[in-house]
Amino acid sequence: MSTSIQTDVLIVGLGPVGAALANLLGRYGIRVTAIDKSTEIFNAPRAIALDNEALRILQMCGLEEGAFETVAIPEVRMHSPAFGQYSRAVTAGAIDGHPKLVTFYQPELEQVLRQRLNQYPHVTVQLGVALQSFQQQDTHVQAVLQDSQGHAIQVSARYLVGADGASSLVRQALGQDFKGKTYAEDWLVVDAKNAAKAIDHVEFICDPKRPTPHMVAPGGRQRWEFKLQAGETREQMEHPDTVKRLLPPWATPGQDIEIERVAVYRFHARVADRFQVGRAFLVGDAAHITPPFVGQGLVAGLRDVANLGWKLAWVVQGLADPELLASYTQERQPHVRAMIDLAKWMGRLVMPSNGITAFVTHGVMKTLGHIPKLRRLFEHLEIKPANRFKQGCFVPPGANSVLTRGGQAPQTWVRRQASSPTQTTTALSDDVLGTGFAMIGFGVCPRSNLTATERARWEHLGGRFLQIDPRGRPATSPPGDAWEDIGGSLLPHPLPHGWVAIVRPDKVVMHDGPATDSAAILNLAIHELKPIAAH
Repeated sequence: MSTSIQTDVLIVGLGPVGAALANLLGRYGIRVTAIDKSTEIFNAPRAIALDNEALRILQMCGLEEGAFETVAIPEVRMHSPAFGQYSRAVTAGAIDGHPKLVTFYQPELEQVLRQRLNQYPHVTVQLGVALQSFQQQDTHVQAVLQDSQGHAIQVSARYLVGADGASSLVRQALGQDFKGKTYAEDWLVVDAKNAAKAIDHVEFICDPKRPTPHMVAPGGRQRWEFKLQAGETREQMEHPDTVKRLLPPWATPGQDIEIERVAVYRFHARVADRFQVGRAFLVGDAAHITPPFVGQGLVAGLRDVANLGWKLAWVVQGLADPELLASYTQERQPHVRAMIDLAKWMGRLVMPSNGITAFVTHGVMKTLGHIPKLRRLFEHLEIKPANRFKQGCFVPPGANSVLTRGGQAPQTWVRRQASSPTQTTTALSDDVLGTGFAMIGFGVCPRSNLTATERARWEHLGGRFLQIDPRGRPATSPPGDAWEDIGGSLLPHPLPHGWVAIVRPDKVVMHDGPATDSAAILNLAIHELKPIAAH
């Protein structure tokens, strides 16, 4: 027996990355069929850290603050047997309306993401269903699935997205090399609850005899990662007696600690040659694998989702040419490689090969920490590569740019300027900008220099108009269109008089300039979309 399905996007894999993409496409009204060969969520911790960028992307996917439990991490400490605490990263505070760094429980996040899909009647989830094969045609992808009873399912999808993990069948079928490095060292991961000597931060015990990252997580959880020594085997290290022997420095003797997961794994650093082949795309671990030392594995997959999701939606809806999709690899791959390089560098600090290397490396780091400018690079995460594009779907920066084109627009708290104090509304600016494009006027109405035809064309392409004023400045446009920057970080400084900017659905700045050039700015931004209506 065989059934047939027609859909806009077929997502293979419903882990956190696939589920986030399904939610984002669901918000855009796209028909989605999301499958996973497992019928249940893997009920053990895996990814554990999210930064402010990841939380902002989950906000774009419809998850409000508090939708799943997190623990804000105030700092990351680096310890050496010879030098004590030789470095640290300050992660307290917030960026773009979210904590700089949190830990979380992955099964809970996956459960929330799947539950939210129930609100989209055009999103279909099929569990216990595996991809068997697919072929690309001129106008669609023809895929063959198989359910748990062995029945075949024929799917005709306009596009296919492989979110099926590091051993991705989609990537293999596309013939994509997965180049990079597999580290020879194995690590034992221990996730536990109810350890008495809990910490409130992340620490790296950088001992060459047994490097050990250790961190706190929600629900009274903690995680340790122990590097295996020469001659130690998976079976030995995963044995309960070994775990009991390793944990005493952080546990009270005789305490009954609840072990949730014990697993030995090997780190990888790999990137697919291309994230797109025709009508098929790769996201998350199917496209790239990052060593865990900077907590960017899942974060990188969520960046993929934010970048690819709106582009698929606009092409499917006929608002942009399929050529737009080529910018996905163009924009994402360089940042993926930069973040992997940072993770590998951090790994050399965490897992030094011997005592001499550890002494030299940690000694140099401690010495450099006395130089304020160099200390800030690490303490304030300035070494982290900015998610900023050199090429892609934006107008290249010019001499008069004020915002960073190809980079993220800041997010802050804004307040609706209303005629009555009882009607005042406060919100995060991304929620105000909405899920589509936005033309923002900073201290000026963005419509004022546009014709009715230009306004209508922008709105047809999913664009809206918003005015953002400095805090305390009276609104110069109707209350429904004007918001006040009460957080003080959305407006560029110094603010030129009468400035406008175009922001993409993923909150990347496409173009900016003086309000007197609004028509030219709008038309150049539209040109980047290569809208079908303009052909």
